[in-house]
Amino acid sequence: MNVAELFSVEGRIALVTGGSTGIGRHIATGLAAAGAKVYICARTEANILAAAADIGAATGGTCIGLAADLATLPGIDALVATIGAQESALHILVNNAGTMAEAPIDETGEDAWDTVIDLNLKAPFFVLQKFLPLLRAGGTAQRPATVINIGSVGALKVGPKENYAYQASKGAIHWLAKGLAKRLGREHITANVIAPGFFESEMTVITSDEMRTMVEGMVPRGRVGTPEDLAGTAIYLASRAGAYVTGSVIPVEGGLSI
Repeated sequence: MNVAELFSVEGRIALVTGGSTGIGRHIATGLAAAGAKVYICARTEANILAAAADIGAATGGTCIGLAADLATLPGIDALVATIGAQESALHILVNNAGTMAEAPIDETGEDAWDTVIDLNLKAPFFVLQKFLPLLRAGGTAQRPATVINIGSVGALKVGPKENYAYQASKGAIHWLAKGLAKRLGREHITANVIAPGFFESEMTVITSDEMRTMVEGMVPRGRVGTPEDLAGTAIYLASRAGAYVTGSVIPVEGGLSI
């Protein structure tokens, strides 16, 4: 058995939503460095084009930035049409785009609730649905197409913040993977969840040394996550090594949920 081939994503076509920053960018960078052709998307065109250029320069790989509004079905349709015009198959779909709205229970409003649920839960389902023809074209019995939805340690353990819509959306994403896996497995498409813990990003900002010490003290591994932690998990799931893994939630959180 050739171990390099077992974990290879060379030549695979990938889409990472919300790929300009944070977790999405870490995964996109890892896939590009490993030889995949990576599309990333986000709302702001200038940001996504700059991120794609940076990823390409840092990895020597191929990364293409596309502006897309995944909060609406027309926005999803436009993204599918753009990629479909360039590619005959999609091998890796990473549904990462998301948001949160922290507020006390008595002050949580309907607009904020709907915004979080629409982007964190509704969008991943319809992005998958609209990309199904390309995913079906990309999967085989030995090398299935791979759907990776980004969940959260917040759906494994209740934290100190009041993020009700976020917690609900990520809990649903975890369960959704099981339904998708059961339905799509025989079509050579796997569906799994990566549930990250503390990774520094726009949504998880460590503002002081005291806060960093507190966060690291909560994690059995004694540190926050690194880009390699996320990239390695995504590459495993997207490679031949992960072809028999589906319907699973993989915590990447240093033991925080224990």
